[in-house]
Amino acid sequence: MKAIQQELQGGSLTCSQLVEHYLENIDKKADLNAFLETYSDEARQQAQVVDQKIAENRAGKLAGMVIGIKDVLCYQNHSLQCSSKILDGFESQFTATAVQRLLNEDVIIIGRQNCDEFAMGSSNENSAFGVVRNAANPAHVPGGSSGGSAVAVQADMCLVSLGSDTGGSVRQPAAFCGVVGLKPSYGRISRYGLAAYASSFDCIGIFGKNIADVALVLEIMAGADEFDTTVSKKSVPEYSKALSFDRKAKVAYLKETLESEGLHPEVKQATQATLDFLKTEGHTVESVDFPLLDYILPTYYILTTAEASSNLSRYDGVRYGFRSTSAEDLQQMYTQTRTEGFGAEVKRRILLGTYVLSASYYDAYYTQAQKVRRLIKDATDKLFEQYDFIVLPTTPNTAFEVGAHNDNLVEMYLEDLFTVQANVVGVPAISIPNGRATNGLPIGLQVMAATYQEDDLLSFSQYLLES
Repeated sequence: MKAIQQELQGGSLTCSQLVEHYLENIDKKADLNAFLETYSDEARQQAQVVDQKIAENRAGKLAGMVIGIKDVLCYQNHSLQCSSKILDGFESQFTATAVQRLLNEDVIIIGRQNCDEFAMGSSNENSAFGVVRNAANPAHVPGGSSGGSAVAVQADMCLVSLGSDTGGSVRQPAAFCGVVGLKPSYGRISRYGLAAYASSFDCIGIFGKNIADVALVLEIMAGADEFDTTVSKKSVPEYSKALSFDRKAKVAYLKETLESEGLHPEVKQATQATLDFLKTEGHTVESVDFPLLDYILPTYYILTTAEASSNLSRYDGVRYGFRSTSAEDLQQMYTQTRTEGFGAEVKRRILLGTYVLSASYYDAYYTQAQKVRRLIKDATDKLFEQYDFIVLPTTPNTAFEVGAHNDNLVEMYLEDLFTVQANVVGVPAISIPNGRATNGLPIGLQVMAATYQEDDLLSFSQYLLES
């Protein structure tokens, strides 16, 4: 971003030229299916406005930044579908707080991006609008649920993308696509205008090609918001101006992650190489036991499906979106609308969530999962009393082939094994590129920090990428 702005100030580049470059790339790479809709005319008009502001020396901090937004974020008078048939024809009546703050700083939004339906998935194969494909190898998935957003940055269709992360939906595709993906602390960015999947887990996240761009976008989006009672009122540091890391860190790695049977040897090797580098540089690197690791994924799926069951009950065909034409009475209209409007994975999670919330099983599943969530949070917080960062692989494997896990959903859910902890606990986490496997596909490294320590997380990640 810094280089682009220097060129814009120097007159060797214009925002209009940037927009045309990205629109051309989107068109050329349409087979990757990253965008559901491009705002070509609007982007061109906004580019002219920003060029004029630059000429008059009154442009915002993000002048020249062209972004895409995941199809779960509200943008007034623009379609919002959550990649689902059930929201056919729906347009947002308002703009999400995070999106509006970027617009206030002269960002240019080039379009909305494909994702797993209602952000439920780990491969971006669950969209009502088709599979998104990995630019590194189109036979492979980009990860999910924010796959379109990751591919857009990976394939140079925009500079930055906004995604959402409920259990790894920014970090996992970032790892699969070889870009930077940040999930901030829960409550760091307002969720107002983010379509809800699981409200106590959902976070708006950021994809970028480098740490500096992600840090700049975070500092503008973060902060208190009168429309979201769950957002933090803590002051927001200038993350983009504090990216130097010049101290020795105390780093933990979870022994159970590197000893996991499902961990790909090359992912393990790349992670170990980073840990070895940190040791040689004088940082404290220690293995720690985390016996609760096996309970994180089931806890996550019990609680998120329960919240999804509640949140998605609003989609009934009465007020907006798709309505079945084959119903003969009100009850049938509800049933048929949801049957025809939701995809298989969304229906599966709604049914599971409804089951764990039912009177007979509420205490056995939902209540117990909440107790385990507290244990996981306490254990993680205790680690951060002793260590600055936890380092682990972002994903057990590199990007798998399209359709590889369609017959085994447990295998698909296990792709989230290392990312869900940050959401269960609410701490910030980031995935950064960590080399490539022999098959040419990217490998990601995940770093977690204590709640609201995004400044340390970003500066440490910058240090790792520069080393």
